Amino acid sequence: MSLNTFGHLFRVTTWGESHGPAIGCTVDGCPPGVRLSEADLQPWLDQRKPGTSKFTTQRKEADAVRILSGVFEGVTTGTPIQLMIENTDQRSKDYSTIAQAFRPGHADITYHQKYGVRDYRGGGRSSARETASRVAAGGVARAVLASLSPGLTISGYMVRMGVMGIDRGRFDAAVISGNPFFCPDPVAVPEWADYLDGLRLDHNSVGAVIEVMASGVPAGLGAPLYGKLDSDLASAMMSINAVKGVEIGDGFDAATLTGVENADQIRMGANGPEFLSNHAGGILGGISSGQPVVVRFAVKPTSSILTPRATIDATGAEIDLVTKGRHDPCVGIRAVPVGEAMMACVLADHLLLDRGQTGGVRGRIG
Repeated sequence: MSLNTFGHLFRVTTWGESHGPAIGCTVDGCPPGVRLSEADLQPWLDQRKPGTSKFTTQRKEADAVRILSGVFEGVTTGTPIQLMIENTDQRSKDYSTIAQAFRPGHADITYHQKYGVRDYRGGGRSSARETASRVAAGGVARAVLASLSPGLTISGYMVRMGVMGIDRGRFDAAVISGNPFFCPDPVAVPEWADYLDGLRLDHNSVGAVIEVMASGVPAGLGAPLYGKLDSDLASAMMSINAVKGVEIGDGFDAATLTGVENADQIRMGANGPEFLSNHAGGILGGISSGQPVVVRFAVKPTSSILTPRATIDATGAEIDLVTKGRHDPCVGIRAVPVGEAMMACVLADHLLLDRGQTGGVRGRIG
């Protein structure tokens, strides 16, 4: 039984470990004739790669992606696309102290309990390094989306770091790519920098909340009852390392609203239905409404920190553990491009599913 694969028609299988020779993925189900090159994929990996600022792990990886199959003369062939990213800056000796110990808050103990063996070097398969493979696959998905739904765009950004949140009244999409936090609030950026600097110097870490929005999503994607677009999105985001919660639209805040407040009212516009609000996050009954699809996910603090934490080793002995090595003080920063990639993969998958079931035919309104 393989549980390293996600997707229905657009299927992604990731492989490799944090300190192995390489990581990568196989993308199956990509339509033929889609223009694709390594240069199309690399910019997305560059956003996620480590060592881009003092606020991320200082592991230096080029994250250079290679296409090994499924592309001929610049276009996809319809056969499996194999992508590989070499690991070039492993320091496995940093993890010798945890070879027989379990980091609190980490997957070390559950991997040992399940398999009886684990790759302790950087966490092996449980490392956030695995997400580079997802970002590479997301690049393929973006190429598919550009071909099948050219007006669709995806944007991810951080809306909370620990106790620090953005002011949505200052939301400026133009500043997201110009700061190390993918933060859309220009006033919050220096405040977040000071906040994270203090935590980093105090040998601590902090969590974050990421929002991913897809605009231009056509109405009709998703299917009742067990193929809902929002359930697949929730599953995809929840599968990202360190994610502990997912919301669609208003999410848990919807429980604080009345029916009058929550209902997204509809009027007829010149080009079809127009919604007066988007509490539902662009999905009704598991099917996209044509509004922006909005997903948020919460990322827990990095478990590997230099502050001693109480734990046990494989013999059951109680110890205090300090985790050495190079780690993100806020792993949520590099989760932004990962969330975008998962959104792209799920939407590409559902576009193909819808094309297969309905041929893109839509119910007429007006």
